[in-house]
Amino acid sequence: MKQSQFGDFQTPPGLVEEIIKSLSPIGTQWPRVLEPTCGHGNFIRGLLGAPHPPKEIVGLEIQDHHVRAARSIPVCNGTAVSVKKADLYRTCLEGDLRWKHMGPLLVIGNPPWVTNSGMGTVNGRNLPRKSNFKGLAGIDAITGSSNFDIAEYIWIKLISDLAGEDVTFALLCKTSVARKVLSHLHRVGRPVSRAEIREIEAGKWFGVSVDACLFVLKPGNGCPGQRADRTEAGVFASLHTSAPGKRIGFVGGKLVADLDRYESVSFIEGEFAEQWRQGVKHDAASVLELTRRGGDWFNSRGELVHIEEEYLFPLLKSSHFSRGSGLPIYDRAIIVPQRAVNEDTSILEKCAPKLWDYLSSHRSVFEARRSSVYKNKPRFSIFGIGDYSFSPFKVLVSGLNKEPLFRPIGPLEEKPVLCDDTCYLLPCESARQAAVTAALLNHPLLQQFIGSTSFKDAKRPITKALLQRIDLHRAARTIPFSEILPSIEESLPHVTGSCDAREP
Repeated sequence: MKQSQFGDFQTPPGLVEEIIKSLSPIGTQWPRVLEPTCGHGNFIRGLLGAPHPPKEIVGLEIQDHHVRAARSIPVCNGTAVSVKKADLYRTCLEGDLRWKHMGPLLVIGNPPWVTNSGMGTVNGRNLPRKSNFKGLAGIDAITGSSNFDIAEYIWIKLISDLAGEDVTFALLCKTSVARKVLSHLHRVGRPVSRAEIREIEAGKWFGVSVDACLFVLKPGNGCPGQRADRTEAGVFASLHTSAPGKRIGFVGGKLVADLDRYESVSFIEGEFAEQWRQGVKHDAASVLELTRRGGDWFNSRGELVHIEEEYLFPLLKSSHFSRGSGLPIYDRAIIVPQRAVNEDTSILEKCAPKLWDYLSSHRSVFEARRSSVYKNKPRFSIFGIGDYSFSPFKVLVSGLNKEPLFRPIGPLEEKPVLCDDTCYLLPCESARQAAVTAALLNHPLLQQFIGSTSFKDAKRPITKALLQRIDLHRAARTIPFSEILPSIEESLPHVTGSCDAREP
C-alpha cells in the first residue's frame, strides 16, 4: 500500500532529539508516554535514549512493517515499551489501553499531514469514519469547509478520548492545524492551561514547503462548555526559544493573529455595514475564462471562441491585486451563463445559440466538476453570482495576498468587472464610494488591524469572515480625511474621470 495513503512522514532522528531536549526532563514530568502513530519508532528510540526516560511507552501503529521495526528496538533503563498494531481512528484510547504505571501522560509524535480529500486523490483507505466531527452546518459543509486535515481529526480524537487524564500533547503538525485545534477547544469551551506553537523548518527536516510546528498543549480543568473570553497560545521562533515572538488567541470569541499588535487597533473590531461577496466559482477555467489576442477571444486550449457578447465580462484575478500591478485592461474575460444561482440555463439554447453550442461541446468539463455546489443544479451552472456581481463600481481584494491591496474598480468598456472566487468584492453605489472605501481599507491603521487578525501562512490569509469584522464607520471617524485624500485623488480618475475627490 502506498505510503501516501497514510500521509507517512517519518520523523528524522535529529528532529526527534531536538524535540525531546525542548521538553526535557520527560521522565520527571511524565512517567507515561503515548505515541499514537509511532511509525518505525524514532520517537521511541529517542525517548529511551533520553537522560530522563519515562517509565512506560506505548506506541500505536497500523502498518505491519512499521510495527515490526518499532518492536525490534532494544529496551533499556527498565522502561516498559509496548507497540500495538492498532487503527488509531477506531481505537478508544480511554478504554482500550492498559497502563502499568500511573501519573501524568505525555502524548508525543507526528500524525499524518494530509487532508481527507488529499488522501482521497491517492485512493487512500486509511481514513477516519465519515462524520461531521467539527459540527459544521449549512454552507460550510457544502462548499468545502468540511475538508479537514487528518491531523486535525487525530488531535480532536486524542483530546476527547483522554479528557479524563492529566495529559500534555506535543505533536508535530502544520501551524494551521494548531490554530484549528485551538479554535475547536475555544468553541467547545474546553479550558487551556498551556499552549505553545514552536516553529520548525519543515523544508530542512521533511523537504516540504509548509509552515509547521511542534504544538505543545495541555488542556486545563474547569467546567466544559463555559467558554473563556480569552484563549491564547505563544508562538515561538524555534523549539528552544525561551520567549514567544507573539501571541495568538481569542478575544471576544474571535481569533487574533497577534494580540499585541491588535491591542491598539481593537476599536476597529465590529461589523462591516455591507456584505462582502466572494467572486465567481465555476471550476471550469479552461472553458469559461478567455484571453483576448488581436481582437479575438481564446480559451486556454487555444480554441477561438465566438459567442454572444452580452455573456462576456471583464475578469480580474488575484494577480491584479498585488502592489505594483498595473491598471486593469479588458484582456481577460469570463463567460457568465447565469445571472443568479439556480437560474435555468436551458433558455440559452434559444436566446444564445452560439454560447449554448460552445458550452455543450465542452459538456464533459462541467460534468467532471467534483464540488457538491453543482449537484442537482441546471446544466453549466456557476456559483457566487448575483446582482452584486454586476455592480458597475466595486472594491476588490485578493484573498490570497499576504499584504492585502484594496482596489476601487469601475467598468471596463462599459461592462462591470467580475472577479474569480479567490477574490472578494464589495459593491458600491458610485465611483466616489468605491474610492473612499478602498482608501480607508488601505490606510495603515486598517492594514494593522488586518495584519493582526490574519495569518500569513494560511492558504487564504484574507477571508470574508475577517473582512466582515471591520467597522469601517468607526475607522472613518478616527482617520482624518486629509490622510486618505491623496489616495482618493489618485484612484478616482481610474474608476471614472468625472468625479471630484474634494471633501464635502
